[in-house]
Amino acid sequence: MPLGIKPTVDFVFKKIFGSPQNSIALIGLLNAILEFKEPIVAVDLLNPFSYQEFAESKLIVLDIRCRDSAGRWLNVEMQVSVIHDLLERMMYYACSMYVDQLCSGDNYAMLMPAISICLLSRSIYESDRPHHRFQMVDLASGTTLNRSIEVHTVELAKYNFDEQTIAQAPNLQRWAFLMLYAQDYDAAQLRRLLPGIEFERAIDTIEGISAKTEDRNMYDQREKAQRDYEWAISGALERGRREGREEGREEGREEGREEGREEGILAGKIQLLQELLSDVVSGKEELLAKGRNALSAQLQSLQDRLRKRDA
Repeated sequence: MPLGIKPTVDFVFKKIFGSPQNSIALIGLLNAILEFKEPIVAVDLLNPFSYQEFAESKLIVLDIRCRDSAGRWLNVEMQVSVIHDLLERMMYYACSMYVDQLCSGDNYAMLMPAISICLLSRSIYESDRPHHRFQMVDLASGTTLNRSIEVHTVELAKYNFDEQTIAQAPNLQRWAFLMLYAQDYDAAQLRRLLPGIEFERAIDTIEGISAKTEDRNMYDQREKAQRDYEWAISGALERGRREGREEGREEGREEGREEGREEGILAGKIQLLQELLSDVVSGKEELLAKGRNALSAQLQSLQDRLRKRDA
């Protein structure tokens, strides 16, 4: 019987990769993505899995923060929705990890690389390439600042999957298979398709969630919360587009249409985040009267508060 548990649901993702006893699974995933010359051999979780955070939170909790055996700081997240300004947000997280390493008076030479990784269940680029790596580089010489900021995106659905060959596929492709299709197989089938101790630990965790009533109930609640969140995000975006089109038509100019569309989307996102943070939700007219720069600043402030609440 299929396990029926999706690893992309926040409760499952965090329990697989954010539990200290499952560090081998997180190490396996990180090594598959980063492919360092010297593989990661240990990680120190900075926000380990906590059952209580899911019981109390209405928010989607999908990021894992850790330091690896070489001292690098890493943030790993699973993204099930296509989020506006995703790369900018990931760069912001990486920069925050980079800056937060030092206290007043510390030597800059102490800074270690800060790496932000996003696994996406949906595609965001037109390219067929599933894994993108962004670094700080001198365009003229190709010289890379290796001990600084790095961002990775992995579009899981772009990998080609074949049951007959998946056991011999590269590890990142195998992790993508597990993320997207674990719910369709039983544990024995998954162990046959994905041999290896790191996959074994992940499959054991998924099987445990499937079998334990308390965990299964939490999974069902979190899956529903995730669906509701995706629905709210898509609804806010559509509302923003619709309001933007209306504003643009009233202006009667192309720049008016574009500006109105962008401001409408920003206003919709702000209203959604205010709901999630239990703030008083601002009215549409009030928000649109502020202008794009003020709306962008307000959205950034709300996003920062949301992230701190998850920390």
